[in-house]
Amino acid sequence: MNYEIIEQIQHLFTGADERNWEKVAATLDEKVLLDYSSMNGAPATWLTPDEIITIWAGFLPGFDSTRHQLSGFSMGENEYTASVHFSGKADHFINVERWTVEGTYDVELIYSQRSWRITALKFNLSGQSGNTALPALAVERMNKA
Repeated sequence: MNYEIIEQIQHLFTGADERNWEKVAATLDEKVLLDYSSMNGAPATWLTPDEIITIWAGFLPGFDSTRHQLSGFSMGENEYTASVHFSGKADHFINVERWTVEGTYDVELIYSQRSWRITALKFNLSGQSGNTALPALAVERMNKA
């Protein structure tokens, strides 16, 4: 298993949790097929790193903190491309309240500019728990900021 690939995927999520948008951008290719349709119903869309960061930076800081946990990595790779499947759990906190989202991810990467870069990110929702009103509260907090 190529740990550089896993590390790059982990950097995407730790960067989001840290609100370190440069770290997030460093994991992404020039265009990424982002697919969260199982969670929000929006179709998969090709976006630039800046567009993805704008979306995430307009939502995630509305929470006091977030914590992504990734596990169960399996991958197929050749010299310049890789496909990775893994489980993910994301806890989102406001005060003592928590909203948790769980599912699996399918990620495609390409070896470019001497590093692995994400070209596609698909989330497959399996469930959510906790206070499901927190996402709306996070958006409200961002709108007031």
